[in-house]
Amino acid sequence: MLKRLIVNADDFGLSSGVNRAVELAWQQGILTQASLMPGGTAFDEAVAIAQCNPGLQVGLHLTLVQGRPVLPPKQIPGLVGTDGCFPDNPVTVGMKLFFDPTIRMQLRNEIEAQILKIKQTGLPLSHIDGHLNIQMHPTVFSLLAELMPRHGITSFRSTRERLFQNLRRDRSRLIGKTVERLIFGSLAGHAAPVLQHRGITTAGEVKGVLNSGRISEAYLLSVMSGLHEGTTEIYLHPGLQPEAELLHRMPDYLHEAELAALLSPKVKHRIKEQGIVLCNYRGDDKPDA
Repeated sequence: MLKRLIVNADDFGLSSGVNRAVELAWQQGILTQASLMPGGTAFDEAVAIAQCNPGLQVGLHLTLVQGRPVLPPKQIPGLVGTDGCFPDNPVTVGMKLFFDPTIRMQLRNEIEAQILKIKQTGLPLSHIDGHLNIQMHPTVFSLLAELMPRHGITSFRSTRERLFQNLRRDRSRLIGKTVERLIFGSLAGHAAPVLQHRGITTAGEVKGVLNSGRISEAYLLSVMSGLHEGTTEIYLHPGLQPEAELLHRMPDYLHEAELAALLSPKVKHRIKEQGIVLCNYRGDDKPDA
């Protein structure tokens, strides 16, 4: 069986610095797809870039925390703060989405509005993932399971990553990584039969969960050397500094280092050396990869 690798850039549309990095990584690097933030300040610019690069597959980077909604705040008062934005604390948001049934319809409407905003651009929309992996939240996932078939979305990021393999590369955040693996592993197990029943495809494993925002060239080279057969997704957060939005939202992320890893000649050589096929969720191989 072949080793197939999906390389995704999250936060497309968040800022111009992200958008320029995504285009560079697609045209000159190993990037195969990107996930659009419909509420991002540079959404229109991202759409224009995607339209000029039709081989770059685009998905929805569902945003329900640390970002801006698509619907007017007055239509979703239970989801936003007084500033009209989603709250920044993912734990608080997660608890509210789970325990407050009165906001379920607001949540459904906002999710569908984000889907529709991308579809209305004319860009093919084939996969869904989420900011801070919010797509895995049980309440959010139950709504996505209904909406994805309705809108012809055929792929989904089911967030699961091998913990011990990750720790062999990087021993940092041992407790945090263990907790994340337990939580996301359980959620992925819950989602699997639902996705299978609806014909929604997923990657066998998703890299980037446990080292989010800190994927260096060395880390990426190690991943390529230990890749399993079948389809794997790895997601990164490339960006170009200085960029106020990135510094505000993700001050600790190594955006430029991740872009450099995506452009690295060493990484490209390792991919060829290992016989890895770069692809996207549609199954298209990356041209000239």
